[in-house]
Amino acid sequence: MNQQPDRALSFAGVADAYDRARPSYPRAAVEWLTGRDPLSVLELGAGTGKLTDTLLELGHDVLATDPLDEMLQHLRLRHPDCRTAVASAEEVPVASRSVDVVIAAQAFHWFDLDRALPEIARVLKPEGVLSLVWNTRDERIPWVRRLGRLIDTAEDDRDPVDTLVASRIFGFVEEETFRFWQPLRKDDLRDLVTSRSTIAVKGEMERDRILRQVDALFDEYEAGSGGLLMPYVTKCFRAVVRPVVLEDSGPIHLPASGIASISQPPEDGDGTSLFTLS
Repeated sequence: MNQQPDRALSFAGVADAYDRARPSYPRAAVEWLTGRDPLSVLELGAGTGKLTDTLLELGHDVLATDPLDEMLQHLRLRHPDCRTAVASAEEVPVASRSVDVVIAAQAFHWFDLDRALPEIARVLKPEGVLSLVWNTRDERIPWVRRLGRLIDTAEDDRDPVDTLVASRIFGFVEEETFRFWQPLRKDDLRDLVTSRSTIAVKGEMERDRILRQVDALFDEYEAGSGGLLMPYVTKCFRAVVRPVVLEDSGPIHLPASGIASISQPPEDGDGTSLFTLS
C-alpha cells in the first residue's frame, strides 16, 4: 500500500525540472525489458516520457499513463501522436488480455500493490510480461554519496522480486543491470535535486537552503572541468504473468474525470490497432 500520497503527487509542481534533468534509460536496458520486436506496451507512471522516448524509438505501440496531467504534458509535446491517459496503476483504461508488456520506470514503489498487481495481470495477454526499471545513483562515488546525505535521499534498494513472487500472480523474476554516466552542469544538478519528491514537499526556505548546499558541493568537485558526471546503475526486472482464470468482465471504464485524453490509436499495416482501449 502506498503510504506517501503527498510525495507521489508532489511531482506536479516540479514537472519542468523533472523533464529537464532526469536521465533517460540505456537503449540496451529497454531492449532487454521489452525485446526488439514491436509489441503493445502499457506504460504506468510514464511521467514526462523519459522511458517513452526509447519505447517509441524501438517501434512499440505505447499507451503512456500517469496520474498527473502536468507530467504527461511534456510527453505530449515531444510525441503528439502517442496515446496518453491520466490514470493510475490501480485502474487503467485498457481491455483485459490486450497488452504484451506492462512497464514502469521509477514508479512501481508508488503503487498500491494490492490493487495494482491484479490490474496489471488483468490487462496482460497470456505469457505477457511485467517489466520494471529504476535508475539509481551509484553512491560508491564520494561526491554522489555526499549528495545523497545532503538531500536525504540515499538510494534504497529498489528490488521488487520478493513482492512479485509473494503475489503468486507472476512467475520467476529475471534481473539485469546496466550502467551509464549523465553529464551535469550546476543548473542541471539543481534541477535534478528539485525534481526529487523529498525536496518538492519541503517549504521554500528549507528547499532554498538545501539547493545552496548543492551548489557548494558542485563547486567543490567541479574543479574547472565544465561539469560533473553522475554515475547511474539501471536496475531491470521482468516477470511473466502466471496463467490464471479471470472472470471476463470486459474493459474497465474510468470516470470522465479520470482521463485527460486518449488520442486515436495508431494503426498497423492492416489498419487495426495493436491493442484495445476501453
